[in-house]
Amino acid sequence: MSEWAPKRFWKAATVETAPSGYTVLLDGRGVRTPAKTPLEVPTEALAREIAAEWDAQEDRIDPRTMPFTRMSNSALDKVRPQRAAVADMLAAYGDSDLLCYRADSPEGLVARQAQGWDPLLDWAHQTYGARLLPVAGVMHQPQDEAALARLSDEVHGFDPFALAAVHDLVSISGSLVLALAVTRGARDAAQAWDLSRIDETWQQEQWGVDEEAAEVAALKRAEFLQAERFYRLVVPA
Repeated sequence: MSEWAPKRFWKAATVETAPSGYTVLLDGRGVRTPAKTPLEVPTEALAREIAAEWDAQEDRIDPRTMPFTRMSNSALDKVRPQRAAVADMLAAYGDSDLLCYRADSPEGLVARQAQGWDPLLDWAHQTYGARLLPVAGVMHQPQDEAALARLSDEVHGFDPFALAAVHDLVSISGSLVLALAVTRGARDAAQAWDLSRIDETWQQEQWGVDEEAAEVAALKRAEFLQAERFYRLVVPA
């Protein structure tokens, strides 16, 4: 992003077919990533969203208002060259998934976690044959290797663009299971976000809202929802 021209230099952004799918042209010139890779994306829908981001820029370019461009850059420059390593990193979340680490008190929080998270662990078992077991406390407890292998197979099946979206879904929520549930449509991103925040919501109810923390959470929520939108543009239902 830092290599982009600071001022708008084009009149119109258009979408054209490209060897790897679709690309965005600025007055007929192809957009490139920060690493100078041609910005070619797998679907026309994503290319049109990217073109709209470029058309929406005013006198100066603001990368913060261009999430689909940013994620496509990441897919091409960061994920594609090391796809297997990124998939390994994300699959590793299964062994310390947020949904498996439970409070042992107070009773209300214990019940809320069970109500929100147990159905998702059951879903992972039914969908992938991967049974992850919840534990009380924060000390790491290894999960079944066969279950983790099945989840890893799913993650390694994503192409670089889908994997870029999954990266944000996993890293922001702390849960591989939640991220996979979003990709499969078992939960939408808004539901998954709320489920990932059960502990924080409980604390707010007890002690009140920390305004600074709430602002950070709102930004993360927006990024989480954008990741789901990016995934849907890449992998249409």
